[in-house]
Amino acid sequence: MNKPVERRLAAILAADVAGYSRLMGTDEEGTHERLQAHFRQFVDPKIEEHRGHIVKNTGDGLLAEFASVVDAVRCAAEIQRGMIDREPTVPDERRIRFRIGINLGDVIAEDDDIFGDGVNVAARLEGLAEPGGICISRTVRDQIRDKLPYPFEDMGELNVKNITRPVRVYTLRRQAVADLPASSVPPATSISQRALAPRLSIVVLPFANLSDDREQQYFADGITEDVTTDLSRIADMFVISRNTAFTYRNKPVDTKQIGRELGVRYVVEGSVRRSGDQVRVNAQLIDAEMDAHLWAERFDRDTADLFAVQDEITSRIAVALNADLIGKEAARPTDHRDALDYILRGRAALAKAPTPDNYREVVGLFEGALAIDPRSVEAQTLLATALANRVLDYMSNTTAADIERSDGLIGLALAAAPQSALAHWARGQLLTAKYRYDEAIPEYETVIAFNRNSADAYSNLGWCKLYTGSIGETIPLQEQAIRLSPRDPSIGFWYWRTGVVHLLQSRTEEAILWFEKARSASGRLPVVRAYLASAYALKGENDRAFAEFAEAQRLSNNYYPTIASLKAGRYFGVPKIRALYEATFFVGFRKAGMPDE
Repeated sequence: MNKPVERRLAAILAADVAGYSRLMGTDEEGTHERLQAHFRQFVDPKIEEHRGHIVKNTGDGLLAEFASVVDAVRCAAEIQRGMIDREPTVPDERRIRFRIGINLGDVIAEDDDIFGDGVNVAARLEGLAEPGGICISRTVRDQIRDKLPYPFEDMGELNVKNITRPVRVYTLRRQAVADLPASSVPPATSISQRALAPRLSIVVLPFANLSDDREQQYFADGITEDVTTDLSRIADMFVISRNTAFTYRNKPVDTKQIGRELGVRYVVEGSVRRSGDQVRVNAQLIDAEMDAHLWAERFDRDTADLFAVQDEITSRIAVALNADLIGKEAARPTDHRDALDYILRGRAALAKAPTPDNYREVVGLFEGALAIDPRSVEAQTLLATALANRVLDYMSNTTAADIERSDGLIGLALAAAPQSALAHWARGQLLTAKYRYDEAIPEYETVIAFNRNSADAYSNLGWCKLYTGSIGETIPLQEQAIRLSPRDPSIGFWYWRTGVVHLLQSRTEEAILWFEKARSASGRLPVVRAYLASAYALKGENDRAFAEFAEAQRLSNNYYPTIASLKAGRYFGVPKIRALYEATFFVGFRKAGMPDE
């Protein structure tokens, strides 16, 4: 049995952009972006405010339905009046102006669309309106005559295409719209210039399930959701919500358009393919403004513990994206630096190999951020971290002053934001610089509780465990850091720490392997060369030991003059750990050419 046709009486509003083809020919992307912003920020909310319903969008316009003709005409007038205020600085020939037609008539409703002469007349009236103006039919005019004060002019009866009878048309011209009081419509924000997406803004699109089994979609969705969550924990990161991101599922990906629609600079997309007990995940980071690929990675894993695999892959992606995004944003040229610009540049510089000159640059950048925003908890904690790190790396000429200043900044930051992971990280670094390793441990554990992807926190926690006597916990924590961020700028340091544990436990050959890996990754770190010299000497490779010791002295400006001075200037842990240093590291150092006194 055929379904009966649904008919109803409705006020129909049809709108389009005057000269749309010309505007698109002049600036396709800019016109599209501006039009979508008008719809999203102003037109759509205005229709909803007047109890209307958008039936469909037509590319350069829309069709809307109202139960009340008074609401429809008032909405149209407020839209046209509001558009005058929205682009005040755009040249007249580039301004977006709507033409609007309104009719009251019988319509056929079918599958969320409406049809019939009532709709057709509204579309023809729209074509008769001047840019920025409104045309209405006689039936509409009769309904609003004594209810709305708008000065519509009678254009007489006009023959319009595909309508058998002439239509009596009334028009509200652009000048009449401009004369309406601005207070009758809510003020609109000008969008004459392209809105800048936040510096660190990103959307994680739903990962595609390429497996033969469609039911594996849950795994791809889980990775998407977890990456979104982990990225949202990164300082200064603006991440589009999961619900919005998932509206792009199974749609062609146009990263430039997605960037414009969501107001983000970066897009993450990827895929998951599961076959038997193996899973492959591909992920890539794309610059939405340039449609350029910035980073890509492939992960092949065994699915014996599927959730552990998901956690590992998610963490790896989040850590890698954090590093790449900071570097990318720090490299962007700018004529007017704000506090965030100084912070991003400082964070990028802090990730480089430590040198006295680099630390001076880092401190200067974070001081620049504080000069602009003295209350910035992030700037306070990053400057405190840089000062503590400079002491930890034995590159400070003002150790006491650096420690005192770092302590004061951390106090301010924790008072303002006691739950700040960055502030607890800075406090952990400061306590380590003071050799108070037992007190630093809970600080690093707090950081990990806030951010399970903090590779540095795992590594430093392991180092504190070593110096407080829990040597067996050190290597697993270094391995966790390496697993999370295998291309990290600090990777050489983590290799070195792993080698130290092997050296102290007299596994000299294993220690050498790790020290050599550290040298390959961070060859300019004097401490790596020093420990490698000791290990070579313990193995009896004296020539190589002498060469590494000489290089350590050169890189450190003769930091290693005697065993006695080294012991006096550094902390080597609780008594049982110091005893291990005496039996291994210092024995090797003497053989490598370092005198006792």
